[in-house]
Amino acid sequence: MSKRHADNEKASGRLRSKGNDTLQLIVDYVKQETLEPLKGLGRFVLFGVVGSVLLAGGFVILAVALLRVLQGETGTTFSGNLSWLPYVICAVASIGVGALAVVAIGKGQARRSLERDKETA
Repeated sequence: MSKRHADNEKASGRLRSKGNDTLQLIVDYVKQETLEPLKGLGRFVLFGVVGSVLLAGGFVILAVALLRVLQGETGTTFSGNLSWLPYVICAVASIGVGALAVVAIGKGQARRSLERDKETA
């Protein structure tokens, strides 16, 4: 084998090694920039769903408690023709709490939007 052929094989081996290193670097970078944020997003969504389910369950229990108080503790106030009124009061209270939640969410999004605008300005 000639010296030139041996030098070409060494250069080819180094090039192949650098190519493999570059490919491994690209694979590691893609994993870092895609999989890790997705794992964090998965935790965020999981805690959000669990929290929402727990809040909804608690709200249902509170609504039933309000209904029970209105039916039992008010004596004869809601009896006879007015027996439907505790249900209406509970429905209005539930809709009111839902509306407050929507307003609070809207204000939070507006605040974040203003903070983002301040940062970019």
